[in-house]
Amino acid sequence: MAKKKGDIRRRNVEKILLAAEQVFAEKGYAGAAMGDIAQLADLPKSNVHYYFATKEELYREVLLGLLEVWKQDALCFELYDDPRIVLSSYIRAKMQHSRNRAYGSKVWAAEVMQGAPILQERLRDNLYEWAKLKEAKIREWIEDDRILPVDPSHLLYMIWASTQHYADFDHQIALLNDDRPLDDIQFERAVQSVTSVILRGIGLSA
Repeated sequence: MAKKKGDIRRRNVEKILLAAEQVFAEKGYAGAAMGDIAQLADLPKSNVHYYFATKEELYREVLLGLLEVWKQDALCFELYDDPRIVLSSYIRAKMQHSRNRAYGSKVWAAEVMQGAPILQERLRDNLYEWAKLKEAKIREWIEDDRILPVDPSHLLYMIWASTQHYADFDHQIALLNDDRPLDDIQFERAVQSVTSVILRGIGLSA
C-alpha cells in the first residue's frame, strides 16, 4: 500500500512539474496561475496545492529540477577523458533536452535573464562550482595539447548558447523551416553541425 501511494505521489508530482514548465514558459512567473497548471496536469487544483503550497515553491522546484537535468547532461565530463567523446556527448545531450524539454529551457533562460531572483544563492553555490570543475577539465586538455588553446569559460558559453538556441528560439527555427519543427533527420543534422563546428574550432575532427 505504501509503495502504491508513493508511486501515485511520484506520478502526480512529475505531471505537475512538467505542466508547470509549460505554463511558466508560456505565461511567465507573474502570469502563471496554479489553476492553469492544475488544468494542464489534469489534476484538481487542491492536489497541486497539496504537493506545492505556493506558486513560488512550485516555481523553485521546477528550476531546481532543471538544474539537475543540466548537471546530468554533463556527467560525460566525469565518465570519459577523451575531449572528442566528452564534448560530442555533452552537445548531443544538451540538444536532446532542448528538443524534449523546450519549455524548461525557456523557464531557465527567463530566470537567468532577470538576474535569477529565485535561484540567486543556489546558482552561486552550485552552478559556479560545477562550471569551474568543467573548466578545469578543459584546461587540462589544453595543457596536454589535446585541444587548441581556448578560454574554457567561453567554450562552455558557446556550447550552451548554440544548443539551447534550439529550445529558446524554436518558433524562429520552425518559421525558417517552412513553419514546421525540425523532423528527426533535420534535427540529427543540426546536432552533427553544431558538434562539428565546435570540435573543429578547438582542433578536433568531428
